[in-house]
Amino acid sequence: MALYNNLNEKSWEEKSGFFKNNFSPCRLCPRVCNSKRSSDMAGVCRAGKDLRIASHNLHFGEEPPISGVRGSGTVFFSGCTLKCIFCQNFPISQLDNGKVYSIDDLAQIFLELKERGAHNINLVSPTPYLYHIVSALRSASKQGLDLPVVYNSGGYERVEIIKKLNNIIDVYMPDFKYSDPAISKKYSGVSDYPEMAFDAISEMFRQVGSLLVDKKGIAVKGVIIRHLILPGHIKNSKDVLKKISESNFRDAYLSLMSQFFPAYNASGDEHLKRRLEPEEYEDVKSFAVSKGLLNGWFQDI
Repeated sequence: MALYNNLNEKSWEEKSGFFKNNFSPCRLCPRVCNSKRSSDMAGVCRAGKDLRIASHNLHFGEEPPISGVRGSGTVFFSGCTLKCIFCQNFPISQLDNGKVYSIDDLAQIFLELKERGAHNINLVSPTPYLYHIVSALRSASKQGLDLPVVYNSGGYERVEIIKKLNNIIDVYMPDFKYSDPAISKKYSGVSDYPEMAFDAISEMFRQVGSLLVDKKGIAVKGVIIRHLILPGHIKNSKDVLKKISESNFRDAYLSLMSQFFPAYNASGDEHLKRRLEPEEYEDVKSFAVSKGLLNGWFQDI
């Protein structure tokens, strides 16, 4: 049973109302752009009144407790609150590829993914569509959905919004990209990313704690923090890891990623026009170990 299966109608109504009120004018992400999305005025993320989804399928490329053996029921939402110049999913996040779906459609997608054997419902870049998602989860739960929900985000979140996801989200899987405001501004278009991500992850961990898995090693609840090491920015990575090691969420699982390649507009940057060197990854990995960040996954390079 997932956390949301314990919500009563009064709780669902309160949460649904909150996300509807923050949908238009939009205050769902830290940009607080106040876009009148109910009138189809798109926000910075390019999301208007409609729910847009790029794809939904079983996904086997996530961390082992998420993908398992049957796959993660992954839904990729169109658009993004960040403007990362190196995004590997840029056709979805930056070019807005996707189709319009209704809330009822999304509820049925969740149920179909369950029928296909998914271990969980994995929401990728969900923030702009939280009103639609919460409404769909409410409907699907009444129709038998009981899979853990994974909140798979770039980490750029408002604490006030994350607080209202308490008892809806089972597993939080945020990025923690940057420790330096200048780098986050240069590469993702926002200078307040470090503080927003830190505070949001702190709240996520307060809600669900460290990773808990079932007898088969599949995630039941908890926090997994992802960090993608950027070429030429080893200090940024070490500073992120230092912040994690000194935080209240130091026991969250860490996924230290090496798979950077110059996607989207990265080739125009002096540092990001190449892949990560093995020596760079090993340097950051050794630093993580020295800080006691041993829960999680390191990658080969």
